[in-house]
Amino acid sequence: MPIGQVTQQCKIAAGLFWADYAVLGAQVQELEAAGVDWLHIEVRDGKYMDFAMPRGGYDIIEAVCKSTSLEVEAQLQMIRPGFAVFDQLADLGVSLISLPLETTHEMIFQNITYIKEKLGLKVGVWAWQGVPALAFEPFIHPHIDIIEYESRAPFWKTTTGSGSPHTIDPSVLRVIRQLHDMIAAAGMADRIELMEDGGLNAGNVGEFIAAGMTVGEFSSPLLKGPNGKLQPGSGEITAAVHKLRAAMRT
Repeated sequence: MPIGQVTQQCKIAAGLFWADYAVLGAQVQELEAAGVDWLHIEVRDGKYMDFAMPRGGYDIIEAVCKSTSLEVEAQLQMIRPGFAVFDQLADLGVSLISLPLETTHEMIFQNITYIKEKLGLKVGVWAWQGVPALAFEPFIHPHIDIIEYESRAPFWKTTTGSGSPHTIDPSVLRVIRQLHDMIAAAGMADRIELMEDGGLNAGNVGEFIAAGMTVGEFSSPLLKGPNGKLQPGSGEITAAVHKLRAAMRT
């Protein structure tokens, strides 16, 4: 289903963090055929959070957009992203640009309206765990299509097999519930998506849906297995999507 059309069935945003870029197009096509709702790409500038290397560059975004008919989200992990970045992303074919609350600063509403009104794209805001739910209150607004809350990621710990680098603390579930209640109280529960990003899997997704999450971002459960990254054509990606979807329906 399209971004911003809230449905009773929770949606799957397939994150490409764990994609195998040697076979990226084939993985994207298999995710689409298996029934994910849209694709989620983290776009880093090499400065944000001291990550030393950019990620999700324009070449990757271009390849993804050319490989799918699904909507593609660019979640910006950048410091003070500006109009030139938004223009390039629009030209590449993204449907949704999500802005970081912590680093967009005083330009955030200017940027929101530019993306929405000038470029005609969907727009979201996101923040890491630790940002209070009340920080999102100004963005429960008709211009916003999605609010995203991301759990902490202790990258200094080694992950094995299909494990996620994210850790979900009980506070994450409480914030999702708070955000849902805020969106509902504003009368926008049918038009603003609510996403939890990081650490979700078939075992814990049900409690987040019960708390009001309308979209889950999943990468490890869809693209990693006990023996490493899942390969297109093996049936593993399709099976992973179907397992997750079944868990979301129970």
